[in-house]
Amino acid sequence: MNADSPPVTTSLGFDVKEKASKLRKSADGPRVVRPRILVVDNDPATCRLLSIRLGAANYKVECVSSAQAALDACVPVRPDLVISDLRLDPIDGLGLLKELKSRWPEMSVIILTAHGTIPAAVQATQCGAFGFLVKPVEKLELLGQVQRAIASSTLTPNECGWRAEIVSRSQLMDDRLKQANRAAGTESPVMLTGENGTGKELFARAIHLASGRREKPFIVVICRMPAGDVPESELEAELFGRESGDEGGGGASDCGAFQAAHGGTLLLHEIGNLPMGLQIKLINMLNDDHESTGKNRARADVRLTCTTTHDLKKLIDAGQFREDLYYRINVLPIEVPPLGRRREDIPLLVSHFLQQSTEEGGLAKKYSPKALELLMASDWPGNVRQLFDLVKQNVFNSPDKVMTEECVQQSLASNSTRIASYDEARDEFSRGYLVKNLQSTAGNITQSARLAKRNRTDFHKLMLRYRILAEDFKRRPPG
Repeated sequence: MNADSPPVTTSLGFDVKEKASKLRKSADGPRVVRPRILVVDNDPATCRLLSIRLGAANYKVECVSSAQAALDACVPVRPDLVISDLRLDPIDGLGLLKELKSRWPEMSVIILTAHGTIPAAVQATQCGAFGFLVKPVEKLELLGQVQRAIASSTLTPNECGWRAEIVSRSQLMDDRLKQANRAAGTESPVMLTGENGTGKELFARAIHLASGRREKPFIVVICRMPAGDVPESELEAELFGRESGDEGGGGASDCGAFQAAHGGTLLLHEIGNLPMGLQIKLINMLNDDHESTGKNRARADVRLTCTTTHDLKKLIDAGQFREDLYYRINVLPIEVPPLGRRREDIPLLVSHFLQQSTEEGGLAKKYSPKALELLMASDWPGNVRQLFDLVKQNVFNSPDKVMTEECVQQSLASNSTRIASYDEARDEFSRGYLVKNLQSTAGNITQSARLAKRNRTDFHKLMLRYRILAEDFKRRPPG
């Protein structure tokens, strides 16, 4: 990788990276996204030369030495172009090309070859390669062909980035993401089901980014108040707003989530916990013929997405959830699978979390083979969130570069005896508090920190920890 270029990072959403806001517009206009190029060559000198030349031309460059490493690198973030040597081992460049084209037919690939293998390179172009370059690569020919290959790619920044926060290589998750992409092309409500910690909010954000509403707000409301003594009226005001004459009305807090999300997406977390009275109000809000006399309760133009860990049909049978609301919000159901059903993702997630958990300039750590086997064989009741917390714990507690099987066993044993519900309740309270605070200030971090009696830096760190973006709460006028 070019020493002068920033490191290539991705995020699952358990930490917030710069890439999460790539598709958002800055105050000065659209941000320029540097094209991403993956170089595959087992010759360090070639990798270094290409990194320097492409980096100087304002491309982001990542280098790997094998076909398998290239496939792994393409999973979290799709490169705009792959430049691969023909002679790789054990899978050669032609085999890599075929695999890339089978997974992502729209991806552009350039083959590197020596003079003696030009016929094979010609064969590669017949198999879908954009073209080939002969070593030693001439600079102008390299830059010209790279520019043409990226220009001809059918991948747009939105197509590359909408699912970039979700790290996976499993077929099961790929099927679910295809469902999410199809759902993004509609305006129908989406219901995301699955266990805690599987990444349902990440799916909701991915659907938002893949939709035509991507430049509009993404608002999150937790349908369970963080403290039991908070009245139902507070949740009602958070969802639908307050009338000007309501007690406690006035200021930015008058605007409810439906109005704040106008033109964008509203995510209702744990819809099964919504009180019955508010279920009725939500049905009225969703009815096409609904008319409201209050300006704050007027029906807004929003895409509704809901999540639940409950079996809503059982709640209907128990009289705790309205059947008519169920059929209104369960138009496009997508089940987010638990980690135990996609264990092939664990090594990739572990590698990703190790990168996130290592402080800048700190000692890079890794798991021993036995430790990684134990991670893959373990049960994960807390799913991806639990795996992330365990990796952070191991990185913090281990003094050595290589984390052993015993280290993992101790962490798993301590996790099995702790009261997990307390941590979940604390995190839910903290996240709900931050969301409510930012909604009341229309996404103003400085004002929100002042209300919380914290300094701005600490408040912003809490936002990063709970994957909250201030841009999601910026109020935009309807239309």
